[in-house]
Amino acid sequence: MEHYDLVIIGAGPSGYAAAMRAVDLKKKTLLIEKKVLGGAGITNGALSSKTLWELSRDMLAFRKNLDRYHLEPPKAVWKEIQSEVQKAVKERVYLLSNHLKELQTNSKYSQYIDFMEGEASIISDHIVEVETKKKRIAIETDYIIIATGSRPRYLPNIPIDEKHILTSDGVELMDDFPKSMVIVGAGVIGCEYATIFSGFGQTKVYLIDKGDSILPFEDPDVVEVIEKNLEAQGVHIHRNSSLSHIERKNGKVIYKLDFSDGHQETFEVDKALVSVGRVPNYENLWKEAVPVKMGQRGVADDDTRTSIKNIFAVGDITADINLVNVGELEGRYAVEKIFGSPKKKLVYENISTIMFLNPEVAGVGYNEKTAQEKGLNYKVVTTDYSTIARAVAKRNTQGFIKLLVTDDEDMRILGMRVVGEQASAAIQAVALLISMNKGIEELAECVHPHPSITEGIQESVRALLGKSILKSGLLKDKVNCYCYDCHKKERVMI
Repeated sequence: MEHYDLVIIGAGPSGYAAAMRAVDLKKKTLLIEKKVLGGAGITNGALSSKTLWELSRDMLAFRKNLDRYHLEPPKAVWKEIQSEVQKAVKERVYLLSNHLKELQTNSKYSQYIDFMEGEASIISDHIVEVETKKKRIAIETDYIIIATGSRPRYLPNIPIDEKHILTSDGVELMDDFPKSMVIVGAGVIGCEYATIFSGFGQTKVYLIDKGDSILPFEDPDVVEVIEKNLEAQGVHIHRNSSLSHIERKNGKVIYKLDFSDGHQETFEVDKALVSVGRVPNYENLWKEAVPVKMGQRGVADDDTRTSIKNIFAVGDITADINLVNVGELEGRYAVEKIFGSPKKKLVYENISTIMFLNPEVAGVGYNEKTAQEKGLNYKVVTTDYSTIARAVAKRNTQGFIKLLVTDDEDMRILGMRVVGEQASAAIQAVALLISMNKGIEELAECVHPHPSITEGIQESVRALLGKSILKSGLLKDKVNCYCYDCHKKERVMI
């Protein structure tokens, strides 16, 4: 029986990152994957859906530019879109697989990494069994990392067939753009797909929202911009509604909604997309002799360690934040914890996120809703994109920057949201300062390139410090600073 220092089950973003960190530390490692190298993060997750989003955004911009000159835009061809997405996926898979082959043939690294295609099962805390196409192999290991990811959640009352009623797994298998589509779920993924299909301009999109606004975890000013743009692109939002029935009938999808005011309505569309979260892949992964404890939303872990002292869990299999960058972070961290001592504790407060909407929304740390729930006093500044030269030059000034800091002399950064063009490019410096528990003074005097979106962050900081070029409150909805009192539950302009 071959022995390894570490066996990693799952070669998605978190598992692959863990394997590469183990190679750094010169540990004999086996990486196992039963499907495609790169996992759902590439094949039918972040990369594929974001490629769709990029193509959709290009098409929307193209249509708008032609409309400006009163020209008729051409229609996107689904097969071409589908082909481009597949190319993106293949490029990434090829990169990872080629890199892995180079590692295995390089004398510097080959003794530290093996890769096996097959389905793994944890027989005991130190034995993993792998069923390949040809044989079943037992492997001994000191440590195990579970990185098996997640899949779309199915609901028992929805007959998903991935043909008429789809999850995200079935989107790229479609034959053509549907003329109409209902999306069940108004969270991030549901809103992203609503943005994508409305952007191509060939699908009437309906979005089911159980509340009175989409993205219930975000601040109202952020939601307002996204809702306005979705509706401008023809998306119909079923507010305050719940799905009571859905079925396939004569090649169509029929769905019935119960509204909060008591009335019901029935609708007919070509396709339905179910986007109600994801569930961890853990079925048949370990035997009863290995009592890995489960939580409500995945494997229960304490700083990546499971209830079995030498078995760790990272990525979507856990109940932590289900994002590619978080999974990679956890994968590297788990390896460092197993074989040494990480330089810093794993924290999630400074995780940068991006929602691929119209416009994109980037965030880090607290928004106002979260800060208020925690009972914090804070200062906040909002700076409109129309004050930023780069946004003016791009002829797209829709959006704003919102920065939250503690209401004290230190003015430590609590969080930021950026809504608009190049939002994700503007977030990382603030994420670094949050992780360092720093204030905003460093950003105020930093010389930013001109023109750039990050200049808007600098102006926001200066406004909080009382030394901005554009003074708070003088230009309606341009630059405004407030204090929030958690006891009085009110904002006061400063």
